[in-house]
Amino acid sequence: MTHSIAPGFSLHGVGVSSGIAIGHAHLVSHALLEVVHYQLPAHLIEDEIKRFEAAVAHVRNDLEQVSSNLRKTAPAELNAFIGTHLMMLADKTLSEVPKEIIQNERCNAEWAIKLQMDDIVEQFEHIEDPYLRERKQDVVQVVERVIKALLGHQNQLSVEQQNNALSQERKLILVAHDISPADAIQFKQHQFAAFITDIGGATSHTAILARSLNIPSIVALQRARDLINDGELIIVDGDAGVVVVNPSKEVLAEYRLRQDQWELEQQKLQRIKSTRAVTIDGAKIALFANIEVPEDVDAVRDSGAAGIGLYRTEFLFMNRHPMPDEEEQFLAYRAVAQAMKGAPVVIRTLDLGADKQTGVETIVNAANPALGLRAIRLCLSEPQMFHTQLRAILRASHYGQVKILIPMLCTLAELRQTKLLLERAKQSLRAENTPFDEAIAIGGMIEIPAAAINAEAFASELDFLSVGTNDLIQYTLAIDRTDDTVAHLYNPLHPAVLKLIEISIKAGVKYDKPVSVCGEMAGDAKYTKLLLGLGLRQFSMHPSHVLGVKQQILHSQISALKVQVRKILNLTDIEKIELATRKFNQMH
Repeated sequence: MTHSIAPGFSLHGVGVSSGIAIGHAHLVSHALLEVVHYQLPAHLIEDEIKRFEAAVAHVRNDLEQVSSNLRKTAPAELNAFIGTHLMMLADKTLSEVPKEIIQNERCNAEWAIKLQMDDIVEQFEHIEDPYLRERKQDVVQVVERVIKALLGHQNQLSVEQQNNALSQERKLILVAHDISPADAIQFKQHQFAAFITDIGGATSHTAILARSLNIPSIVALQRARDLINDGELIIVDGDAGVVVVNPSKEVLAEYRLRQDQWELEQQKLQRIKSTRAVTIDGAKIALFANIEVPEDVDAVRDSGAAGIGLYRTEFLFMNRHPMPDEEEQFLAYRAVAQAMKGAPVVIRTLDLGADKQTGVETIVNAANPALGLRAIRLCLSEPQMFHTQLRAILRASHYGQVKILIPMLCTLAELRQTKLLLERAKQSLRAENTPFDEAIAIGGMIEIPAAAINAEAFASELDFLSVGTNDLIQYTLAIDRTDDTVAHLYNPLHPAVLKLIEISIKAGVKYDKPVSVCGEMAGDAKYTKLLLGLGLRQFSMHPSHVLGVKQQILHSQISALKVQVRKILNLTDIEKIELATRKFNQMH
């Protein structure tokens, strides 16, 4: 069927990775739409079950090959995503139950696995937490791969990708209902310009991949897959979250200019890589990077960061069974400490629960997971698991400047209980004559309003504080940042949020304890001067954001910023705060 080229129009979604891409739309097919239902005679049931088993084996082999062929420079998230899909594929709900459906209903394999998928997705729909509900897309992506194998499809777009890659002038933008991590790896290898999807939120796999690969991306476009035709010229503005379809010559020329300017700015940033982060009036600012696995250290070094301000250790525990033992954890932590060669490495203890589970079988259908048993609450309820991790971190502290960070502290009782468990871990190592840093620093995360308001008490008992703005904003405003329906209300510039950050920073100053910000706000250059004016002197962010933030620091004058920020803190209207912030972002 031939589609006529529609006149220019735009679509609005959630921009999850910045930059501008201009190219032709490449639609990713939706295998589930091709599934039909038909009955089988009894004598063909066994053959149909074998066909299903062969398809599952084929997909498993494909995923394992993709995993084994991953380059060391590939984003760390990719391997874990593939591991998630392999784990789901091995689960009996997907590998065995469809065979029972084929047997009982005498239907074709495609229909059987689609029925089972619908049942699983329905169960996910009853989970209240939006992040966990979003994980149903992993199930859908795995089933799609099996159906493609059953329908005799080759790996999604591989032949077309190879043909299109021959033409460097025609950059392609992938348009899909959703994109699986395994497919995204292949897309990256073929240098696609960007991808856009109908579904997903700020924490969807597509969003995480886009940010780690530094590819412009927009999610939650709702009907892009239906409204955009294959081959149409489209513009993806990752900053504004806008897709322009069939742009006019004038609009195209404007975006080409903006694209050139953006790419030039990215190149210019490399010039300040070795420049120290010092303001115009001489204030020294420490820029750290966030990591999830040891392999991320290369990106930290490339960014010029002064160290690691947040090592998310839960990544070692997710999408696997059984949990990593002490030795495996120790080796991972030691690898990072040694690789950083004496630079600070802040290791956060397990922040599992709510949106981060160790596997599908551990998902807790709580009434409100974000307010439930998670982070330090979970660790204190599982002392043996916590003991194992504390021992591993302490052992690694012998090999570098390791610090411990406790997530989601709410009460001093939690902190004191944590310190007791840490002392027990130390005693057990002393008894074995195992070396560790006896004076290891311990810090706490300020990500609950109660902790921010009581920050002085925490500062008096800790060695440092780290403000986790992602959760602090979410809990302060009672807004789920992964929920598209209220995402527009999630605003770091809400006066209550700014006051809580100020309280936390002041508490550190009063007790002469370092305070950092390690949430997304720290890596967003439009908030850099505001945070500097609030008194922040340590930032921790994704390695790819370090240079952009450093550039803002180099053009900042603390004395002037303090005056402007004091005025902003007296404002109560968000729109006025946003306007004032934009104005002083333009000043030195």
